[in-house]
Amino acid sequence: MPAIVPGTVLTTLLNNQKIPDPFWGMNNERIADIYKTGSNYYTYWFTKDFKELPTQNGGQVYLNFRGVNYSCDIYLNGHKLNKTIQKGMFLRFSYNITPFLAKNGDNRLAVLVHPPDVVGNPNGGQGGDGTIARNVGLQYTAGWDWIQPMRDRNTGIWDKVTIQKTGAVRITDEHIVTVVSGVRLPEGAQQPAIIKVSASLSNPTAAAVTGLLSFELDGKTISKSVSLKANSIADVSFNDYSLLNPKLWWPNGYGPQNLYNFKLKFAVNGKSVSDQQVLKIGVRQLTSDYNEHTGSRQTYVNGQKIFIKGGNWVISDAMLRLSDTRYDAEVRYHRDMNLNLIRVWGGAMIERPEFFEACDKYGILVFQDLWGSGDCNGRWQDPQKFDDQWTRRKYPDDHGLFLRSAIDQIKMVRNYASLAIWCGGNEITPPEDILTALRDTILPKLDNTRWFVDYSNSDSMSHNELGGNGDGPYGIQPLSVFWEHKTYPFNSEVGSVGVGDYESLKRFIPTANMVPPVYDEDTHKSKVDSVWDYHKYIGYDTSINKYGKAKNAADFALKAQLVNYDQYRGLAEGFTSHMWDWYTGFIIWKTQNPWTAMRGQMYDYYLDPNACLYGLHNGSAPFHIMYNPINGMVMVANNTFKARRSMMMVVKTYDMEGNEKLLTQVFADINATTVKKYFSIKETIDKAAAKEGVFLSLQLLDENKKVITDNTYWIPDSKGAFSGLQKMKTEDLTASARFIKPGKVEVTLVNKEHNPLAFFNRVSLMDADTKTRILPAFYSDNYVTILPGEEKKVIIDYNLPTGQKKLVVGIDGWNGPLTNRVITIEP
Repeated sequence: MPAIVPGTVLTTLLNNQKIPDPFWGMNNERIADIYKTGSNYYTYWFTKDFKELPTQNGGQVYLNFRGVNYSCDIYLNGHKLNKTIQKGMFLRFSYNITPFLAKNGDNRLAVLVHPPDVVGNPNGGQGGDGTIARNVGLQYTAGWDWIQPMRDRNTGIWDKVTIQKTGAVRITDEHIVTVVSGVRLPEGAQQPAIIKVSASLSNPTAAAVTGLLSFELDGKTISKSVSLKANSIADVSFNDYSLLNPKLWWPNGYGPQNLYNFKLKFAVNGKSVSDQQVLKIGVRQLTSDYNEHTGSRQTYVNGQKIFIKGGNWVISDAMLRLSDTRYDAEVRYHRDMNLNLIRVWGGAMIERPEFFEACDKYGILVFQDLWGSGDCNGRWQDPQKFDDQWTRRKYPDDHGLFLRSAIDQIKMVRNYASLAIWCGGNEITPPEDILTALRDTILPKLDNTRWFVDYSNSDSMSHNELGGNGDGPYGIQPLSVFWEHKTYPFNSEVGSVGVGDYESLKRFIPTANMVPPVYDEDTHKSKVDSVWDYHKYIGYDTSINKYGKAKNAADFALKAQLVNYDQYRGLAEGFTSHMWDWYTGFIIWKTQNPWTAMRGQMYDYYLDPNACLYGLHNGSAPFHIMYNPINGMVMVANNTFKARRSMMMVVKTYDMEGNEKLLTQVFADINATTVKKYFSIKETIDKAAAKEGVFLSLQLLDENKKVITDNTYWIPDSKGAFSGLQKMKTEDLTASARFIKPGKVEVTLVNKEHNPLAFFNRVSLMDADTKTRILPAFYSDNYVTILPGEEKKVIIDYNLPTGQKKLVVGIDGWNGPLTNRVITIEP
């Protein structure tokens, strides 16, 4: 049958309609699990016919594999290329196939792919029975508390296979290091940066070769003469190069993401190009030190202290359907959340170059775990695990394979500006011999410019006064937890809920199972439909009922968005309010889902954002006005390098009818990279909200009276319920939309004076015929509230799907008309 490469056995079987979609309903239960079938059931041949003529004049042809799970035998035209079985999910391997090409150019490649050596029992534990970790591979494939098991354990040729043609000499393991001394700012002329360049050159031919190795950067070419003996490999380094007035790379929110085109090439006798590598490099320097006041590590870029606002990332797709466009969309969403870091969790993989390219583009630092987790690798006693802790502590079985894989993957991604932190593993160090080799030998030699932390919640990263470090809490929290409860000073995992809206739920829940969870306030338990439970629903507890008991699944999902927005705005604001005092950073568990789960996601598997994303977008804004709902303090956070002066702070309330009351209007200023408290309005707000709740509007205006930052809160009544929201009058919002250019639409929302607020409006770009959302689409803001007499604009960026002609914009608000508004987009 036609195979999907890159891909897994399951992706091919799904594409050929041999299995049902495991992401829909309970379909995953209908697919045979490898633990029961045995490995042979998912052992497959992959074959490929391709044209490639034999080379002339010493030219070489290489067959490159970037990832096979888990072991394989490789045949070209009947010749076995590997002497021993090729093993290791995270090892690239390359074969010189020059001698084995067919004379007529008609070649057949055949690869026999075997599943992981140990497939693990998916018994419902974290990583099943834990034995999946005996491999150097993915641990989530045996199931976790946010995913069901992948039945083939992702067996297959899961990453790219390429043919590479060179002359006699080949370039590998190129390494570019940028040194940016001092404390820099994004603007203005810059002192020089130092660029260090090295690479390995191989000459597999029987003759010596002489030539020029050169690199091109910023319009300049630097060359070095190199002689290579026959059948030899040489490491070559250039003298340090001084790049004048460099355009620096900065994390999201702090400055631009400048990238340089960099070309490294080898020319035989200085004329004929034998091989070249083309890269994009960001010029920046990463450093870190320990903040004794907070008790945690802090990160610097180009000498400037960066407050880390991060998201935990598992993998782009649980079935390894990886693509440049999906990576770009997912990382862009993290940029849109106003985050500046992604942590790649240790139960998955070192991410692909295309992921790092997107992080370079959008200014997202990367905290990269190596393979291992506290759950599988023995940190805790666990009755669901097959082996005891002492045995699990020694996983994986093959330490040499782990270290060879680490060396290879470090070389693969070390040139990306976004890569900031290497980590030994998730919540546990690797075994001592692996840790020692990584820390003392491998990283100092291969990549000594990044901070290495031994494990994700290590004391060396973060240590609170109660003793030690950890992570959490997870799940729904009272907002007071985020604002007033001091947790770990650099929390590597803290998070909440994440159910998508009704449109999202329809993508994977059958109609018969569209039954909202019911929370019992006496027993503190939820009654949950089996499909919701299978897709890892996590309880919203009393928070939905505060908006009125859910009438149906659609009503539940709408109210869940209000909770989502409030939770993640509160999380970001609460942590930011204690910047440099309690915290040097936080990393949300988690911001994306690699399958159709119902927890820990700012957008669903199909790349449809929910209100979590926009609550975070608001609460994590680089320059932001905010309100502490516990003590009533109005505050401003400035996560930029610029002080702000002569701003007007305007604080108002609105009742459910839209009646406005000015509480105060004062001039304000704030220094760079700090948070400032102004005054408390607790008494006033409590009084105004007592009967049925109230809206609180915070704004900062510039000298031209234009809004710099604003924030609208909905405050509950004296009983903690949102009784007023349940009785709001229907708003009379005026909406229009126009094309700015292909791929960009502007939506204008206008609320007339003396109207009630137009509360919590979801804007959706849709197909005009089917009324389904265009995915992905990127909104400058969403779930927006428009005050009486106010106008807001939302910009939508999208890639027009093939064959798509007619688009419309849908608007669905909390107190909007019962039938959703659909607006035609004007030319």
